[in-house]
Amino acid sequence: MSDAHSQEHDASHDAPHEGPIKTPKQLILAVFFAFVVPIIAIILLVHYVAADHKPAAGSDGLSAEAVARRIQPIGSVEIKDASDAGTLKTGEQVYTAVCSACHAAGTLNAPKFGDAGAWGPRIKQGFNTLLNSALHGKNGMPPQGGGELSDLEVARAVVYMANKGGASFPEPAAPAAAAASAPAAEAAAASAPAAAPVAAAQPAAATPAKTETAAAPAAAGGAVPALYTQTCQMCHAAGIAGAPKLGDKAAWAPRLAQGIDGLTASAIKGKGAMPPKGGSAASDAEIKAVVTYMVSTVK
Repeated sequence: MSDAHSQEHDASHDAPHEGPIKTPKQLILAVFFAFVVPIIAIILLVHYVAADHKPAAGSDGLSAEAVARRIQPIGSVEIKDASDAGTLKTGEQVYTAVCSACHAAGTLNAPKFGDAGAWGPRIKQGFNTLLNSALHGKNGMPPQGGGELSDLEVARAVVYMANKGGASFPEPAAPAAAAASAPAAEAAAASAPAAAPVAAAQPAAATPAKTETAAAPAAAGGAVPALYTQTCQMCHAAGIAGAPKLGDKAAWAPRLAQGIDGLTASAIKGKGAMPPKGGSAASDAEIKAVVTYMVSTVK
């Protein structure tokens, strides 16, 4: 019996051994679990470890930086003192900052900077016409060239570019020039009493003229109208384009015969190179106040 058991043991020992994988399906599953599952496990582990360094969604919404971004102003307001010439840009600075975008290369049919041929026909139109176009826009050029400038800065840029193209326009006077003319007006008013005895000896033939300019002495002693500083002085301070210069009695003499109302009507409608209301949006009363002021400086 022991021999039979021994033979059975030897037979089982000599039989071929079989592994756990017996079919192709089992082979695929074995490969899947041997390679794919470990890779997935590694990815999940890395994600878990790195997740500690990620801020939660919206967690920085109340941080100082996030709040500052939300409340930052959309734009800014720059206030310029028109009476301080130091705060106003020169013609070259305005050209470099604003005008050169088109005029440097002649873009959109803009007369190219320094091109006498392109500027010639425009210069013949006169300074006031060029200034009016620059202030209010023309063709493809927006008002003020798209910049945020004072009228005096625009005028300086027009003179700078036109003169480089062959013009000889004088530099627009700074606001200080208007203030400098005030002492001259006061001196003229102070000399009036000295002439009173002579006037008394004359026949009273000039009485009607006094009625038209009755408000002139008050204007001479008052403040310079803001409209004059902002608009009118660009031409009248230096006598540009035939404008009668402030305080120039000889230039104003033939115009005084029209009276305040006649001069005001001309200023409102425009005359010669001067556009209506000097190119401003002032009211008729403001125009009359400026005319009265300018007339007062030659009385």
